[in-house]
Amino acid sequence: MHSIPAERISPPLYLVNGVTTVREMSGTPLLHAWRKRIDRGELLGPRSVIASRIIDGAPTIGDPSVFAEVATEAQAREAVRQAKRDGADFVKVYSRLSPELYRVVADEARRHRMPLAGHCPDGVALSTASSLGQCSVEHLYSTWYDTSTREREVRSRIADLEFAQSDYVSWMREIHRLEWEAVAGYSARKAASVFATLARNRTRVVPTLTVYQVLDRPDELLDDGRLKYVPAAVADGWRWALDNIIKAGRTPEVTAQRHALFDRRKAFVNELEAAGVPVVAGTDGGDVPFVVPGFSLHDELANLVSSGLSPLRALRAATLEPARLLGLDDSIGTIAPGKAADLVVLDADPLADIRNSTRIHTVVTRGRVISTEQRARMLAKIESAAAA
Repeated sequence: MHSIPAERISPPLYLVNGVTTVREMSGTPLLHAWRKRIDRGELLGPRSVIASRIIDGAPTIGDPSVFAEVATEAQAREAVRQAKRDGADFVKVYSRLSPELYRVVADEARRHRMPLAGHCPDGVALSTASSLGQCSVEHLYSTWYDTSTREREVRSRIADLEFAQSDYVSWMREIHRLEWEAVAGYSARKAASVFATLARNRTRVVPTLTVYQVLDRPDELLDDGRLKYVPAAVADGWRWALDNIIKAGRTPEVTAQRHALFDRRKAFVNELEAAGVPVVAGTDGGDVPFVVPGFSLHDELANLVSSGLSPLRALRAATLEPARLLGLDDSIGTIAPGKAADLVVLDADPLADIRNSTRIHTVVTRGRVISTEQRARMLAKIESAAAA
């Protein structure tokens, strides 16, 4: 969901939660301006790696002022070239990009030596995206088709889908309906073949379980006090979206299906990890209702552990694996001589209990120390700004 842009959330909110590097999945001029100010030391925030404008088919199901709609090969190639001119670090693709134009975008990205990441388009097989060089696949909905005995039927129905411009909600509902059908036909044999391809190509999967916790189980959401750090207008928008989009029209049968689906997602993540597919922690912070930037990373760690990953593997999914994905593992991702001084000091051992990742004592970012007292002052300022 993209009704609440992430740039409306204060960058210091990441740092107070120990998040020193972020991957921004939609490039905007404001995010580039913020990065320059942060790099110059004028604004306190995480280092960032920024995507292109999101490249989607025509009509896009997103906001055409933010998304790049492409309907021809020339437009697809120009969208990548424009991303290069804009200073994007990688090309992001989206769900309604056709298989033919997806190949064009992948080819043009290779020409310009730009990584390719994002959604696996609806009409593109996951193994194909991996083989064409997509370095990460965001979310889990597209991972079910290739692993299902019902793949042919589901893909046929996907090919018949048509949506109006900006009609993300209709797309989301239809895709999640088909997702449930694909899951019902899950095949361990087919999955093993897909997982082998992903592992061989080092294609990362970013499951965003915290997003699905909201989408699959909105009835379990609790106000734990975090909303005080979110601007009031944003929080009101989240509440409206929860009631009028996410929960709207859900029957008891659908509610039961989505509850079961969330458990299946977690089991699937454990299977990915066991098969050697690199799992990366990501949250869509700010874009999905009640997924609060910074805080939500700790929720994702807990979800990864409840999926079956060890606390150490979950922490790697939020440190070393993202650094490798971003091509920055020579400078961040681990604590070692010569690397950037980015680290978090905790008051308790996260290997004993992953929830201890929230017990932050001190944050060090690019060598700058944010003490316990400074963290408290930063949180108070964020809360005050949100209330205003």
